[in-house]
Amino acid sequence: MKNVALYLRVSSQTQTVDNQRIRLVDFAEKNNYSFDVYEEVESTRKTRPVKQALLAKLRQNTYDAVIVYKLDRWARSSTELILDTKELLDKGIGFISVSDNLDFSTAAGKLHFQILSAFAEFERELIRERTIEGLRRAKAQGKTAGRPVGSKDSKKRKKSGYILREAKKRQDVDSGKGIHKSVEAYLN
Repeated sequence: MKNVALYLRVSSQTQTVDNQRIRLVDFAEKNNYSFDVYEEVESTRKTRPVKQALLAKLRQNTYDAVIVYKLDRWARSSTELILDTKELLDKGIGFISVSDNLDFSTAAGKLHFQILSAFAEFERELIRERTIEGLRRAKAQGKTAGRPVGSKDSKKRKKSGYILREAKKRQDVDSGKGIHKSVEAYLN
């Protein structure tokens, strides 16, 4: 019996994972998989703690596969999807998208994955070319690249206290872990 992880994600608390849960649980039960459910609610572009926890378990080979409702529920960009699924497939962990009818562990799924990879690479190259061309045009028009000069750039920044503030931050982090040292220990 395969042990799989079901990953469900919505973008805000006003949305629900109920439809995803019904489809994924039904799929797992029909295929006689044992499963755990991972629900990500109100994720942002940069933070998806449930997905990160699941990836850590997948890296430890806790599951044979991860099953998602749709590819866009797992990743927010084609690049993220390619990198994540390649890592999983290289470790022998399956990746299944129920609504997209894709199983990247099969021959047909591997072909789909290669096609997705090719399009992601093509998309990255187009973006790179447009960026270079835009910078070239801006330079020809006499514009300078980079952040515009602001009021903070005209005067010297205050550095006093920075090292002590950083030492106290590290002390607070360790204190939360039960490690107690004097602030002087963090000053070197």
